[in-house]
Amino acid sequence: MSKGRDRTVYRSGDKWINKRNDADRASSKHDTQKEAIDAARRMLRNQGGGELTTKGLDGKIRSKDTIPPGRDPNPPRDKEH
Repeated sequence: MSKGRDRTVYRSGDKWINKRNDADRASSKHDTQKEAIDAARRMLRNQGGGELTTKGLDGKIRSKDTIPPGRDPNPPRDKEH
C-alpha cells in the first residue's frame, strides 16, 4: 500500500482539515469532523484505498482505519466499528 495515498483528518483553527499525508495543502476544509472524515473516506476509496488517521481536538491520534481496497498486512480485530 502506498503511503502517499494515506490521509489525516485534524483540527486547524475553526475548521476540520482533510489532508493527504504527502501534500503541502489541505484537500478540503469542513465545519464538522464527520464531514471531513466522510470526504477523506470517499477520496481514499476513489484512489484505491489507504490508511485514514483521525486526530482529536488535542492533536492526539483518535483512530486509524484501513479503507478498502487497501491491503492491511497485519489486520487487527476491529473493536471500533
